[in-house]
Amino acid sequence: MDATVDTRLRFVPQRRETWLARLFDSKAFLVTLCMLPTAGLLIVFLTYPLGLGLWLSLTDTTIGQRGSYIGLENFQSLMDDPVFWNAVWYTVFYTAVATAGKFLLGLWLALLLNHHIPLKAFLRAIVLLPWIVPTVLSAIAWWWIYDPQFSIISYVVVDVLHLRDHYFDFLGSPWPARWSLIVANIWRGIPFVAITLLAGLQTISPSLYEAALLDGASSWQKFRRITVPLLMPILSVALTLSVLFTFSDFQLVYAITRGGPFNSTHLMATLAFQRAIPGSQLGEGAAIAVAMIPFLVVATLLCFFGVGRRKWQQGGGND
Repeated sequence: MDATVDTRLRFVPQRRETWLARLFDSKAFLVTLCMLPTAGLLIVFLTYPLGLGLWLSLTDTTIGQRGSYIGLENFQSLMDDPVFWNAVWYTVFYTAVATAGKFLLGLWLALLLNHHIPLKAFLRAIVLLPWIVPTVLSAIAWWWIYDPQFSIISYVVVDVLHLRDHYFDFLGSPWPARWSLIVANIWRGIPFVAITLLAGLQTISPSLYEAALLDGASSWQKFRRITVPLLMPILSVALTLSVLFTFSDFQLVYAITRGGPFNSTHLMATLAFQRAIPGSQLGEGAAIAVAMIPFLVVATLLCFFGVGRRKWQQGGGND
């Protein structure tokens, strides 16, 4: 017996989408909505302070007194200020020497930790200690090490080994104070460079070194032809971040020397603070801080072009 099939179609009315539903179906709207919290944080904590600093650099504002617009007079006065130019020179010198020292020692330490050695995990944790210790706390420790009367270095050299008949005065004259700050900065920055480069070394396939060994390559050839090219993007990023951190260093220098002796160890950041807060010249301090921006922009561009390489895993260039 044949079954009868009802082939009639039932009409189901379609619901019209509201403008709100269409809005939330829009990809552009959803992307904008998700970015609003981040944009708000950037505006509050980055754009507003930066804009305020730019405005203050164009005024004669002092603490407790609203200033007036004076244009580029603050920058013109800095051009004739020998203390400012000394701070610029020492900031560049401090950044260059400290960054070179951190990268040479950090790369050596990363290569060492990349090998199979006893207690490797424990040593990696120990290496991070200078980086995780608060900057002011480590600066106070270095200030004690450099103290002319209670220095542990002076005690060992003079009272224990009897190699000198008087204590070291690390912070009493310009050049010893400058080199002392550089040493302290290198000590603090080595862990960041070492751990960053160690992470990059872990991504290099051991088969590449095995193939080079079969070809009779020496240790230097393997380092030059395999390690350096494949590590270059990580090196560029770590280098740029290290330059940014070092160039804008404040806590270490201010806690140890406060820019002395005779303003010889002022960085641009510490000089800006000294002129703005203790010196109450907010406009002039802001101008010094704004003068740091071109250097930081150049370092950021170096990072951008370093990361832009596409074939870094094969040691090649971009497409």
